[in-house]
Amino acid sequence: VTLSPTMASSQLLLFVIVGKNEPLYEAEFHKMGGTSSGTSDSVTRQNYFVLHSALDLVDKASWTTNNMYLKVVDKINHQQVSTFLTAGNIKFMLLHGGKTEDSIKNFFNEVYELYVKLSMNPFYKYDTPITSKFFDTRVRAVARRYLS
Repeated sequence: VTLSPTMASSQLLLFVIVGKNEPLYEAEFHKMGGTSSGTSDSVTRQNYFVLHSALDLVDKASWTTNNMYLKVVDKINHQQVSTFLTAGNIKFMLLHGGKTEDSIKNFFNEVYELYVKLSMNPFYKYDTPITSKFFDTRVRAVARRYLS
C-alpha cells in the first residue's frame, strides 16, 4: 500500500527535542505501528521543515506565557505543532494531525520527566545529542500510550 503524502503525514507523528543550537533527539511514531517504509523521503523532509520553521513561533509564544506547555504554536496542511518548553529553554516539539490536548500534555509531561532523569545522569552533558537507547525506548513507550 502506497500512502499519499497527506495520508502518510497524517499517519506520522514527529517528535523532536531541540537544544540551544541543534536537535538533541528525534523520533518518528506511526499511528498504525508501521515502519517508515510507507512514508516518502519528501514527506519526512517537509515534516522536519515544518518543525524547524515553527521555532520562531515558539520563541515568540514563550514570551507571552509562564506555562511550560505552549499548546499548538503552528498549523500547516492539517498538521499542528505542539510545544513544551523546559525551564532550561529546551524545546519539545510534536508534529501531529490533531491529537487531544490532554494526551499531548500527558505525553510531554512524561517525556519531560524522562529528560530530567537523563539530565541528572553524570555521564550526560547538558545540551548535547541524546544517544541513550533506554531513553529512546521509554519515549516510544510513552508515545504508544498517549499518541496512538
